[in-house]
Amino acid sequence: MLSPRAMATYVALLRAVNLGGATEISMRSLTEAARHAGFTDIVTLGRSGNLVVRGPVRTPERVGRDLQEALQQGRGPRTECFVRTSAEWDAAIRGNPFPAMAKADPSHLTMNVLRDAPSLESWAALRARVTGREQIAEAGRHAYIVYPDGIGRSRLTLALLERTLGTTSTARNWNTVLKLRDLAGAWA
Repeated sequence: MLSPRAMATYVALLRAVNLGGATEISMRSLTEAARHAGFTDIVTLGRSGNLVVRGPVRTPERVGRDLQEALQQGRGPRTECFVRTSAEWDAAIRGNPFPAMAKADPSHLTMNVLRDAPSLESWAALRARVTGREQIAEAGRHAYIVYPDGIGRSRLTLALLERTLGTTSTARNWNTVLKLRDLAGAWA
């Protein structure tokens, strides 16, 4: 067994799973894929591809690749996996520029986890595309978005965000972000 110092905790988010058709995966299959990828402790949250895993120290990019490969071997959906270390996840939470919204209405605040850090010009272009009351703040490979009138009614969609920023992403509401932090913190 590895010593605790040789272990690390990661938050992993699958993009666009369990939306019907080819995107379906059971949380049991997801857990099995994570075990096959070498993780010893695995917890899933909800059915939308949220998991916290603990295993040998690797880069977050490597963890994402390992999980994607294990999913494919188990005939899971083809999807992207966004991974942050537990420390990166905590830092992203501390970096939330909308703390009042996080307390008052966390279901209308999202944290988008981005594949790459967009340019300042891309962020400016995205802000110019906002037609509603949404508010956007950027922090490297994360975007924080307030949807005061609801996410489902907004024209600031994930597709628009990705097209304008030139990178892929996945979003979680603030309630889920905090639940994932709590799960990751249980192994700290």
